[in-house]
Formats: sequence, C-alpha cells, structure tokens
Amino acid sequence: TFKTSWNYCVFFEHLSVAQCSPALGCGAHYEFVIEEFCLTRFRLDMQELDQSQWCSWEDTAKFYEELTNCTYLLASNMNCYWPNRMVDEFFIQVHRRYFHNCSMSGRRLRDPPNRILGPFIVVPILVTVLMTALVVWRSKRSEGIV
Repeated sequence: TFKTSWNYCVFFEHLSVAQCSPALGCGAHYEFVIEEFCLTRFRLDMQELDQSQWCSWEDTAKFYEELTNCTYLLASNMNCYWPNRMVDEFFIQVHRRYFHNCSMSGRRLRDPPNRILGPFIVVPILVTVLMTALVVWRSKRSEGIV
C-alpha cells in the first residue's frame, strides 16, 4: 500500500542521512526513526488484538520481539550503541501505554485447571475429617479402659 511504502521510503531516507552523518544518528534523529518506523508497526500489530489480550505473553511476544529487533537493527545501522538511554525510555513508554495493567509475570491471572486445584482443596478437607474421626474413635476407646 501507499502508506507502507511511504513508511519504508521515509525510513530509508532517515537511515541513509544518519549513516552519512553519524553525529545525527544517535540523538533525536534515532529517536524519531524508532518512533516512526518501529513504534508505528507495533501500534498496528497491537490494534489487531483485543485489549484484554495485551497482557497475554503468548499473544504479544512476537510483536514485542519484532519491536525489540527493530530498535536494535536501526541502532546497528546508525552506528549507535544498543541498548542506550533512548531505547530504555522508549520501552518504558511502550510499557506504560500497553502493559501498565499487566501482572509482574506478564500473564493474565487466572485459576489453575481443576485437575490441579482439586487436590489442593480435597486433601485438607479429608485430613481434617480423618483426624476428627481418629480423635473421636480414640476418646471412645479410652473411656472403656478404666
């Protein structure tokens, strides 16, 4: 499409300027290129997902990896160190926008399957019932032995 080809043209124009002029490469110019090229693609990918899936690592890992690789490749082509302060700030903003409601593990919290949860519920109940029965049985048995 026109928009995609325009993005690539803009990207290569900025990349070629940065390669000719290394002083521009790692400053605001690099920041502009990663936002225009990498973040634009990431936004489109994330818009394909329902917001309830944003915290699902299985659904977002591919997009996040592509975003990371994009910032790395641009830094490499522009002779910038990676990671750098700008990349750190860039990813902090991405996390604030897309992952601020996610748990620390990056996965949606949910109950484990019943086959795992069941024993954790049933075993303590059975132990309580058996111990109560044992105490009652022992107390009745000792009453007869005086």
